Order: sequence, then C-alpha cells, then structure tokens
Amino acid sequence: MRTHRIRIAAAAAATAAVLSLTACQGSGGGTRDEGRASSPATATPTTQAPAATPTSAPAPAPTDTDASGSKSTSPQGTAEAPAPGKNNGKGKGEGGGKNTTGTPDTADRPCDASAVRVVYSPLSRPLNHAMLTVTNTGRTACSAYHAPVLRLDDGQAAVAVDRGSKPQAVVTLFPGESAYAAMILSAADGSGNHGRTSKKLTVWFAPRDDAGSAGGPAVLKLPAGTYTDSTTRVTYWQSSMEDALS
Repeated sequence: MRTHRIRIAAAAAATAAVLSLTACQGSGGGTRDEGRASSPATATPTTQAPAATPTSAPAPAPTDTDASGSKSTSPQGTAEAPAPGKNNGKGKGEGGGKNTTGTPDTADRPCDASAVRVVYSPLSRPLNHAMLTVTNTGRTACSAYHAPVLRLDDGQAAVAVDRGSKPQAVVTLFPGESAYAAMILSAADGSGNHGRTSKKLTVWFAPRDDAGSAGGPAVLKLPAGTYTDSTTRVTYWQSSMEDALS
C-alpha cells in the first residue's frame, strides 16, 4: 500500500513538472507556434477627398495717388459723377445752349440795340476822333457785322465808312464782350466842307448781308460842340480800340 502511494505521488510530480515546462515555453521564453498563416487582408479602397482649392486673399482696394505717387487725402478716394443733364463746369449753363425764351445761342445772329449798350467817347488823341463801344448785354452771342450805320442829327445820308479798315474776321460778342469803331469827325487840316455842330447820333447795326439794318437803333446825345463836316467817317467794328484807331 505504501509503495503504491509513492508511485502515485511520483507520477503526479512528473505531470506537474511537464505542465510547468509547457507553460514556460508558451509565455514567450521559448519557441512559439504561430499556427496557421493568416490570410492576406483585403485592402478596402478609399476615396481621397479633393484637395481644398486655395483661396486668394482679397486684393486691397485701389488707392488714389497724385502725380507724385503719394496717397490721396480724399476721404473716399473716388469722385462722384455729375448727375445726368447737368453741366458741372463754369461755362454755359443748363438748357442746351438756349436762353429762357428758346432762342438758339448762335453767333450768326447780328447784334442789335435791344441787347447791347452803345457808348460814344470823344478822344483827345488823335485829334477830331471819337470811339464807339458796343457791349453785349444780352444772354446769347451776337456778331457785329460790317460797320455801324450812323446818321448825324436828322440827316438822310449815312456817315461814310472807311473801307480800308475792314477786319479779317467778323467780331463775335459773347455776353459781356465789346467791339469798337472809331469815328473821324472832321478833317484835321480844315479841308472838309459843310462843317456843322451835331447834337445827336443814331446808331444802327448791319445784318450779315449788309442790306438795310438789324433791329432798331440806339440814339445817343452828343457832347456839346461836337463838330463834323463832309469828311466824317467811321471804321468797321473791331475787337480792340487799338485796331479801331490803326
């Protein structure tokens, strides 16, 4: 009986030793059975997200510069455009070149006494000379065609015109502008005939075709003692006093 127990104990000890050795080999200290090779993994296709499109930073607003390249000091940097139909300059005003009565603003219209001021001025030099000045007081341009048509007192004949004084171009008067014509009242050497003292001067304006007169006349009272004779004459309208006296 005792011998049988010893054999059982020895067998149990041997079994425990075998189990202990097997456990040590499986825990990484010895050779490990890898078992059946694993099947290769099937790669799952993946879709790559499109690359984000790079966005550019907004361009800075343009800055006005002056001629030297420095920045403008204008608060907004831009100028407002004028409203349609308005004139933004200092020239002719609105209305398309027409006055308030609808008459076209054209230089072809002859000047007449209704829209001008005429001034007679005696001159100390040259002797026996006077200057006629016509100024456009209207709102539209007019042209001082040819020479003024003059009559002294109640005379029937017009004062003679100095044909050698004809200008190269017609004198056009815009509002406020003036034209000039010189009067030679009498002969400086006393050679004129029919000398007399004149008291009134009637001034008419010639039309473009120089036939008759344009509009009504301007009637001027002459200074006392204005002496005229048969040599009295007048020049064409000129753009300056110097031209009128030359």
